[in-house]
Amino acid sequence: MTALGHGAPDLATWIALADPSSRIEIGADARERVRASRAVVEGAISRGDTVYGVNTGFGKLANVRVDEARLALLQHNLLISHATGVGSPLPIEVARLAFALRIHAVSQGCSGVREELIDHMLAMFNAGMSPVIPAQGSVGASGDLAPLAHMALPLLGRGEVFAADGSRMSGADALSRLGREPLELAAKEGLALINGTQIMTAGGLWSVHRAVQCSKSADIACAMTIEALRGSERPMIDAVHAVRPHPTQRATAANLRALLDGSEIQPSHANCDKVQDAYSMRCAPQVHGASKRSLDHAKDVLLIEASSVTDNPLVFENGDVVSAGNFHGQPVSQALDILAIGAATLANISERRIENLVNPDISGLPAFLAHDAGVESGFMIAQVAAAALASENKTLAHPASVDTIPTSANREDHVSMGVTAARHAAKVVANTSHVIGIELCAAACGLDFGEPLRPGKGVAAAYEVVRRHVPKHDRDRELHQDIAAAAEAVRGGELVAAVEAAVGELT
Repeated sequence: MTALGHGAPDLATWIALADPSSRIEIGADARERVRASRAVVEGAISRGDTVYGVNTGFGKLANVRVDEARLALLQHNLLISHATGVGSPLPIEVARLAFALRIHAVSQGCSGVREELIDHMLAMFNAGMSPVIPAQGSVGASGDLAPLAHMALPLLGRGEVFAADGSRMSGADALSRLGREPLELAAKEGLALINGTQIMTAGGLWSVHRAVQCSKSADIACAMTIEALRGSERPMIDAVHAVRPHPTQRATAANLRALLDGSEIQPSHANCDKVQDAYSMRCAPQVHGASKRSLDHAKDVLLIEASSVTDNPLVFENGDVVSAGNFHGQPVSQALDILAIGAATLANISERRIENLVNPDISGLPAFLAHDAGVESGFMIAQVAAAALASENKTLAHPASVDTIPTSANREDHVSMGVTAARHAAKVVANTSHVIGIELCAAACGLDFGEPLRPGKGVAAAYEVVRRHVPKHDRDRELHQDIAAAAEAVRGGELVAAVEAAVGELT
């Protein structure tokens, strides 16, 4: 049971909440803050104060005062009118994570909602239910309005949810299964549910989690390729990186040294006539290190955002109700664009190492790693697939955060495109996991040609993981299943876990 409504959970905690078996509770201190926040809202209503989002219209209609008898209808209409999302649903993991983030946000005592609303959310979440949320329709300005409206619909007995087993049911059926009546929104609650950055933040957290696996796996794949191509470990010595001390560059070089430690292959070609390796190997610490820095930045921004209150207006303990702009997604969208650039770079350099493996003019290995070149094509088209994915990443990595389009009669005149940035980053990370998977398969095949010499202990551990899922390539076969299996070992963390068990934690 994870306690939310206070503190700043780490990445592992958030990722664990994406699982349908996870459960959330709200502590007594958080509930006290929620009650105090709600009392401020109700006090403003009873005094007849005019407060944006409580008893006024929204956006361009903020100057329209709404009488007290119609406040519930105001919030109800806000929620259903904003449910305009389109496209395929968000992955269940991302939708569930966004739901958890929203529960955390409204439980911090700055949103002015009732405990009853939070209890409805908790009941649904703790039953393993996740809202069905269309992926498109947000510009990331006044928060993720459209997708968050879809998130909230099931609380009203509308919309749809995914059950714990992945099946879909109506919001009405979900509430019936929980023995709950549809929620009747009170003043401020509709706005509190849909103003915020939880959709882009959830997508970003999930992508950072996957990108960290890609980053470590890229180091592993690079070390495998260095061994398969009889490359040198000399460019990885710490003295080189101590005089250009970017921390992540130095950490990558340390990773590569650990992966290559104990190699029988390295001393076997100590006196060869090769002077230098290609940049994709020799400069891996510099390139991978730069990508790691971008992932670290994105992670830092997203974790701050995950524990922030981003709705509007904000309700404070001293009685202030302030309309401001915490819902604007610019910090998140820029961080996700940087994440996408970092992940795309890992795919770019991995694809170049694949080219080195399959090109007989460079590799010293059989053409395209085929055993009967000519009759067989080996990894020829696997490299083409990697090139296609790396090239697609270059278009997806164009920053979404530099775009903006005015909405809401120009009241929302600058927007972040944060959900677009999140979707692009997720696709880039997915593509990159496949490119690295292709490199792992090709490098493992290259190592087979070098038997019986054993590679470094980290590379050996990685090879065992690859061969657990991908048989030796002794003749042409359908490679798409091999690529999918290797990519899943990257995404799911199996590869990194096995290698870290052999050499210690990678950074």
